Amino acid sequence: MTYQETIDWLMQRLPMFQRIGPAAIKKDLTNTIRLCEALGHPEQAFSSVHIAGTNGKGSVSNWLSAILQSSGHQTGLYTSPHLLDFRERIRINGVLCEEAFITDFVSRYRPVIEEIEPSFFEITVAMAFLYFAEKGVDIAVIETGLGGRLDSTNVITPVLGIITNIGWDHMAMLGNTLPLIASEKAGIIKPGVPVLIGERQEEVQGVFKETAVLQGAPLYNSDNLVRLEVLSNDPAGLCFRAQLETTQFTLETCTPMFGSYQEKNLQTVLAAADLLQQDWQISVNDIISGLQQVKELTGFRGRMEILQHQPLVLADCAHNSDGLDQLRRSIDAMDVPHWHIVTGAVQDKDVAANLLHLPESASYYFCKPDIPRGMDARTLQQLAANMERKGVAYGSVHEAIVSALSNSGSDEAILICGSIFVVAEALPNFKHKT
Repeated sequence: MTYQETIDWLMQRLPMFQRIGPAAIKKDLTNTIRLCEALGHPEQAFSSVHIAGTNGKGSVSNWLSAILQSSGHQTGLYTSPHLLDFRERIRINGVLCEEAFITDFVSRYRPVIEEIEPSFFEITVAMAFLYFAEKGVDIAVIETGLGGRLDSTNVITPVLGIITNIGWDHMAMLGNTLPLIASEKAGIIKPGVPVLIGERQEEVQGVFKETAVLQGAPLYNSDNLVRLEVLSNDPAGLCFRAQLETTQFTLETCTPMFGSYQEKNLQTVLAAADLLQQDWQISVNDIISGLQQVKELTGFRGRMEILQHQPLVLADCAHNSDGLDQLRRSIDAMDVPHWHIVTGAVQDKDVAANLLHLPESASYYFCKPDIPRGMDARTLQQLAANMERKGVAYGSVHEAIVSALSNSGSDEAILICGSIFVVAEALPNFKHKT
């Protein structure tokens, strides 16, 4: 099979959460364990950092990968979902894995895949582990897909676990209270392995303390390890001054990833670097370089990403209540007289709660992401109208963007948000500067 035929076979043959939702989720680690056994246990061949949390996983993962790269380590990075290219999920030093590896993997292990019948996510996790093992990475940053305890990535024993924060998302699978959701995320805590909590939330702090004690795992909070002073936070970048408690590093710099929600994520990744510094020889200059060059080093996209300047067009993958609340805070802090919001949703989200976080005064352009889970644009339009958010429904993401660009004044701005899949369809409409 060609590369594209291979990807099509994987997507059609295997249950995929991004397309069909919870029905694609396997309820235990059996398939992943069987896959790893068939592959010769590649998950044991490299060191790793394991990152879970409701929001912020992608930002923290990419920042940390960039810092480790800057310190001279060959660094694997596994994230999900992808935006434009399946290979975005599996990178080494920011470079996508080769198409030939994907086709060879499926060709070589197709009998195993057909016997075990894993989900799409399970097979991509196993594929990433084998790729990192075969390439001999020094360390890999591994982002969970959903939850933690039963997530397919949870077969590794990392050198550090990170839980960014706990919020409302995937409640049908993870639980309908924050402590229940936290308990699932805390499932990545391993015996004796240090765990870092990114955002201190009193409602769930006890869950992490209890799990850490049971596992004999040292527990750290980022606000105890890093004193962060934000100097500015706008489209020019997030500029800050920080003191790292363990290393006593002091740094002052800027990173291109901005937005109010990135302040907590930044504190988390600085705390992670503080904890990893001694064993992984990370210098203050490595930290500064990684933060400054994160987009070039990892190819990270889709978080308050500036797609165009005149008018300003931003794309952000926020898709749950907490993420959209932070996104709203970010755009409210910007000097924009009027927002044009291109948005879509998937049916298994609490779309009404999500819409409440977006401004009533904006002009809305509703669209349906081109996946089975996508909510019909007219249904979304009516739901939004009932909440005083008025706009027009369009037949595609592309049509919504064309209309928003046509209607926007030069001093106004366009925000594309609501679903990772809307952002993914939006990106090809704009030239990307690498």
